[in-house]
Amino acid sequence: MSPILTTVSLLTLVTFVSCEALKGPQATSQVSIDTPKAFATAASGRNDKISTGWLREFGDPRMTQLVKEALANNQNLKAAAHRLRAAKEGTIIGRAARLPDVSSSTGARRSDARDTATRDSYSLSLNIGWEADLWGRLRNLDRASQADYQSALADFRGARLSLAANTAQAWCNLVTAEQQLALAEKTVDSYKTALPVVERRYRATTLRAVDVQFARNNVASAERSLRIRRLNRDDAARNLEILLGRYPAANVTSSFELPSLAKSVPFGLPSQLLERRPDLQAARANLYASAERAEAARKNLLPNLRLTGSASNSADSLKRAFDPNFLLYSAAASLSQSIYRGGALSAQARAALERNKAEIQDYTRIALLAFREVESALAADRSLAEQELFLEKEVRQTKLAEKRALSDITLGIEGASFLEYLEAQRRSENAGISLISLKNQRLQNRIDLHLALGGDFITK
Repeated sequence: MSPILTTVSLLTLVTFVSCEALKGPQATSQVSIDTPKAFATAASGRNDKISTGWLREFGDPRMTQLVKEALANNQNLKAAAHRLRAAKEGTIIGRAARLPDVSSSTGARRSDARDTATRDSYSLSLNIGWEADLWGRLRNLDRASQADYQSALADFRGARLSLAANTAQAWCNLVTAEQQLALAEKTVDSYKTALPVVERRYRATTLRAVDVQFARNNVASAERSLRIRRLNRDDAARNLEILLGRYPAANVTSSFELPSLAKSVPFGLPSQLLERRPDLQAARANLYASAERAEAARKNLLPNLRLTGSASNSADSLKRAFDPNFLLYSAAASLSQSIYRGGALSAQARAALERNKAEIQDYTRIALLAFREVESALAADRSLAEQELFLEKEVRQTKLAEKRALSDITLGIEGASFLEYLEAQRRSENAGISLISLKNQRLQNRIDLHLALGGDFITK
């Protein structure tokens, strides 16, 4: 048997063994997750665009304006945009591997020896190479790079949505801090108003000295709380300014009214809304990319065909070196097959397949996490709405109790207790602060719900 036939037979055998030894990636397996009927029975649909349309639900033009400013000026988002452009360039690199590569070189040399005359020589060469994608390996890598870009694009959309949500929440925190500051100022005024009454009743021997000390202590405590609220307000302003790309000088103008929540959450949100979530889109793209790379690694065990061509010339003058008539041409084709590399190629293929399986598990985990976030936000929305109703009643009652206790002390009604008045004041202040915080908590949770859904409640 001739050496050529022996080589061809060996390559054929290795190719056959390579094809039979490995199984393709299992990335196309369907991942099914059981979802509650209340979440999945509504009309289906998709919305691949990450928008800020959900901001209209809160009826706050100022908040919408600030979100737009953040999207335009935030440094983190600008950095994410640059990374997205870098990922886009990666698709060109992946596509270029399927195209011919061309290179050229020129040279000049001068030789000078004692027994010969000085001699100049010039050279020019042009090389062309192209890998024939017999098995589609390069196409797999090209599609993988495209999937990488889709993943980066989803991450960028996620960064936009997250920034919009964080800015809206920071605005709500600022308004909350402003309201709590105003309540602290009212509390100081209330305590200062009550102090002369207590001192007058003490001089009339109807109250004890300890009651005066308690009253003065309340004024000092309220003044200290007022300073804390001012500091909290400035911190909230600086946090918002950082998101807006401004210098954190605590100069941003606040509102005195929190955004409204007039619209309730629609019943039976479709589970298909979650398909808009950027992290799920990125996970799907990563899963697809890992499948393509696993397939390319498997095909890397097969023979590789590469076509090459070159043209070169060497002459004693620069003009002749660039003359096409004196160029020497050559073309060749080579078929290569790795026979033994210590099992490296097979190990690479198996590793790529395992990474593909890991991406499947990651996608399942992210999907389950998305459902948990939505379910938690929906449950919290209902609970917080009920809590607000009871807390509003509590605020009304504590204010009435405080007013009545002060009136009883002022009129000198027998049995009026200053300690009761102090307790009424404390409850009224705490209830007012809690109500402001609870309203902000409802807003924060509603924004988290939109973040978990990847947009508004409507599939466009």
